[in-house]
Amino acid sequence: MNATIKPGTTARRNKRWLVVSLAPVALFFLVLSGFPVLNLLGLSFFNVEWHEGAADFSYVGLANYRRLFLNETIYWAGVRNTLVFALGVVTCQMVLGFSMALAVNRAGSAGRTILTGIFLLPIVIPPIVIGTMWRLVMGREFGLANTLLRALGLSEVDWLGNPDIALASVMFVDIWHWTPFVFLLMLAGLESLDEEVLDAARMDVTGFWQEVRHIILPLMLPTIVITVLFRVILSFKVFDEVYLLTSGGPGTATEVINFSIYRTFFRQDQVGYGSAMSVVTLFAITLMIILARGLLARRKTAEDAQ
Repeated sequence: MNATIKPGTTARRNKRWLVVSLAPVALFFLVLSGFPVLNLLGLSFFNVEWHEGAADFSYVGLANYRRLFLNETIYWAGVRNTLVFALGVVTCQMVLGFSMALAVNRAGSAGRTILTGIFLLPIVIPPIVIGTMWRLVMGREFGLANTLLRALGLSEVDWLGNPDIALASVMFVDIWHWTPFVFLLMLAGLESLDEEVLDAARMDVTGFWQEVRHIILPLMLPTIVITVLFRVILSFKVFDEVYLLTSGGPGTATEVINFSIYRTFFRQDQVGYGSAMSVVTLFAITLMIILARGLLARRKTAEDAQ
């Protein structure tokens, strides 16, 4: 005679099986991600010097962190530039990406295929090609941009050598490169909306822009928040465009966090100090993710309570 299995027992078994099946993957992930972070944290308390190819570790405690917060200037210039960079590029990419997604979503099948192919082109180009291409376009003497300006009778512009506009030039390249990523996420969000809900809501609005403002944007808000979070994190990790276009110059006009860390680690061989920079940066990004997740959770709780 078969015994009746209680629902609670089945749920416990399923939960146990889930834990057992995912444990190896979770352990593997923790080893791959946790060990480098712990190693980085440990190195930040040491001064590392190289003698005949061998590393000489000397414990300095919090000296690297004191130096970073009290005496450092270039890193904090990079922090300022990174914040400006992230705010500018993410704002533009969200507006452009959402507009592009709306255009593709409203287009016919033929137009959708053509527009999607055009919009996705920048993201499939390797970063080294993008850097070389835009360096040629923005070159002062023989760049395409200044050639066009001279043909129009206008003065040439030092796009990458003028401290006042160099960061804006790098931001333009990043916007061109990563807007397709936002476009993809926005398009996926738009196409996942319930058509029945949209049709019912359209009865209360008149005009395309009212529909976008009062119906589509509120329904797309979770996708928008996640996309913003993704892009802010990736913007804080910007390196390719800066390295290939300006190398942080002129002066510190395009200095960003990752380029400061790269220079400290690989050009100056200050492993301990570079580790302290990395730990502070990692902590700031992690805190930002926690705050964003907390805001999302509070919003979801408020919606469920309504």
